[in-house]
Amino acid sequence: MLVLVAPGQGAQTPGFLTPWLELPGAADRVAAWSDAIGLDLVHYGTQADADAIRDTAVAQPLLVAAGILSAAALGDINPGAVAGHSVGEITAAAFAGVLDDTAALGLVRKRGLAMADAAAVTETGMAALLGGDPETSVAHLEKLGLTPANINGAGQIVAAGTLEQLAALAEDKPEGVRKVIPLKVAGAFHTRHMAPAVETLAKAAAALSPADPKVPYVSNKDGRAVASGAEVLERLVGQVANPVRWDLCMETFKELGVTALVEVCPGGTLTGLAKRALPGVATLALKTPDDLDAARALFAEHAGA
Repeated sequence: MLVLVAPGQGAQTPGFLTPWLELPGAADRVAAWSDAIGLDLVHYGTQADADAIRDTAVAQPLLVAAGILSAAALGDINPGAVAGHSVGEITAAAFAGVLDDTAALGLVRKRGLAMADAAAVTETGMAALLGGDPETSVAHLEKLGLTPANINGAGQIVAAGTLEQLAALAEDKPEGVRKVIPLKVAGAFHTRHMAPAVETLAKAAAALSPADPKVPYVSNKDGRAVASGAEVLERLVGQVANPVRWDLCMETFKELGVTALVEVCPGGTLTGLAKRALPGVATLALKTPDDLDAARALFAEHAGA
């Protein structure tokens, strides 16, 4: 069984969309999405610098657009399950047919703007902790006033909070943690600092008509596979201010019998976690269109497994 996954914020790099726009019809499709949401995705995906695409209001729609575009380039695929990390959950909702592409991009545009506004209230950020015991690390973070915003498994937890709290963490790492790496994000996502964005996103979600997922949709909230489109949408709203439990998502992949995992553009982060947490599972990250043939081969081999 093959699971198709979508990365979250921080995976973007300058120019990463450029080779994908060379595919037939891709540039026109992204231009149409740009017009629909009022954001020049072509410019930001090809010409903008790292600071410009770090902006939450830009990064989130850009990542969802790239994920949808790269998955479509695979052709007629049949994953056994789908999931996304943080904003990648909206990408996964499009994969599963819960939202159509335009609705997904409209929702993520509003999500990005609302979270950018929330992040502007207080200077906050996120940092990845590599290594250490999860329980020890979580207790240490809470002592410093930080939130374990992403519990990713494979020895990685992402802390979120004020810049002062993150500076204290850099000086006082939990026992066993090898490194504390600041992330290229503009706020403390999936924490109480994002509470103002929840109400805005709830209003935007209320205007949508979600369909039930066509394939199992594995949720960041608790790793559970969700069968109702309405529940998927409800969880997408709540996750803005609550921790991402990617570790539990990977546990569900195991229970479902996953044998392969493909991560859409800009892939790399989730395949890296899977290599450590899901030994024996074949993994592939879609970085450029050159990876498409290998991904199609994985689908052909594992989709019916």
